[in-house]
Amino acid sequence: MKRIISEGGIRNIGELSDRYKKAKIYFHQDLDGVTSAIAMKKYLEDNGIKVVDTEIIQYGDKEFSVKKADATGEVMPVLVDFAHGKPMFVIHTDHHDRQAGAEDTGSTSFRQSRSNVETLSQIIPSSEIFTAVDVETISMVDSANYASNEITPDMVMNYVYSFDKDSSAKRNRMMLGLVTNKLLLAFKNKPGFLEKLVMDAQPSLLSIFNIIRKEMKDKGWADIEKLEMNKAGYVSQMQSYPDIEDNIIVQYGGGNMMKPGSYDRYTPFKNNPEADFLVIAWPLGLLQASCNPFKKERQLKGVNLGEIAQEVLSKWEGQLKEKQVPLSTIKWVSETGVGEGSVGFTFKDFAAIYGEKYLNKKDGVEELMDIKDLMSKTTSELTEDEWLFLDEITVPVWDVIQANSGGHKCITNISGLNYIGRSKRPPQGKYKYNPESGDSPYIKFLKMLQKRFVTVLKDKISESEK
Repeated sequence: MKRIISEGGIRNIGELSDRYKKAKIYFHQDLDGVTSAIAMKKYLEDNGIKVVDTEIIQYGDKEFSVKKADATGEVMPVLVDFAHGKPMFVIHTDHHDRQAGAEDTGSTSFRQSRSNVETLSQIIPSSEIFTAVDVETISMVDSANYASNEITPDMVMNYVYSFDKDSSAKRNRMMLGLVTNKLLLAFKNKPGFLEKLVMDAQPSLLSIFNIIRKEMKDKGWADIEKLEMNKAGYVSQMQSYPDIEDNIIVQYGGGNMMKPGSYDRYTPFKNNPEADFLVIAWPLGLLQASCNPFKKERQLKGVNLGEIAQEVLSKWEGQLKEKQVPLSTIKWVSETGVGEGSVGFTFKDFAAIYGEKYLNKKDGVEELMDIKDLMSKTTSELTEDEWLFLDEITVPVWDVIQANSGGHKCITNISGLNYIGRSKRPPQGKYKYNPESGDSPYIKFLKMLQKRFVTVLKDKISESEK
């Protein structure tokens, strides 16, 4: 039976609570994901469904390494704040501009908003779950809406919270939320940490903050002084790292980010506050471009960075449409982090992400039916004949990049480049870095894209000034 989430709550929640007495929540690995999961937990438990487990889900190979869940069992699988759905989920809520793979989901709520917790806290339940100030703070962080709230890079990057008696209660709560977000990001990769926050915290930024501080002390993690010291060291290290071209920060990689609490995505704007844009290339095959969210007045306020990304890609459109990526490559790269019991990269994922863009080099489409069963195996289970079979199904590089990229006028990304020039099989033995080998094909193309992006952006600035 198709069940939907309406603005008045989850329709047929009574039937769902009769069918499921327990639930497991999968959530995105950031502040909005954590708070969305907490809000969903409160809503479900208010309706008689006890949340017994949680698990983070992240884009990339981590998306396919989450544990398998069976919607026909006793525990209802629920997904929040994530754009890629799967048939195993009974409820799926998200706030991004587009979703993939959610067609077979039992209940869906896709409402564009500044954050997913805004919907889960203020729209779906009969009474708000997080306070309005908390929701506003979470939404500000998730959408980087800093300039209009007079937020500086130092405020966003701060690990120390102290009550300011000269500020309003709302402003103090907002500062607490920024520190909470910073602490959450510093330890988000600790095993079980975010899951514990969802299970133990009340729907309150203060509750989340207190649990994080207690975990830091109980687990012997880096203290506030150490985090601040590591952050200061990173800021100093990155002062001369990027190039500045016509108020555009041009950067490759993030430098040394190993020390806890060192890296912050806004460090380039702290070190270069007058810059209008950041164009950063990441070695994992990702090009990101963003406006300076701390400047109220910046050049090219009307320019859409997403449109520039498409203009940049169009230079190579013919070549990218001609070059093909085998399904064998897509599957093994997607399943890099897959272990026993993981959902893996299935044919449904392939079809949901790439639609009908794939080509079958064999004689007939009926062979695709065999691939559905074959794709249910993980890469470690495939035979050589099965690998050869997957070699015959391909996707144009153009469509791979389009499917993995996205954004909007003030922040955008070109992704999926790491599929270019990769082998069809997982490498045998341990990888050994060879400094004499030079850049891989996708790194060369990544750097070309970055250079072209900066050139087009400069042209837009020049046109605006004229």
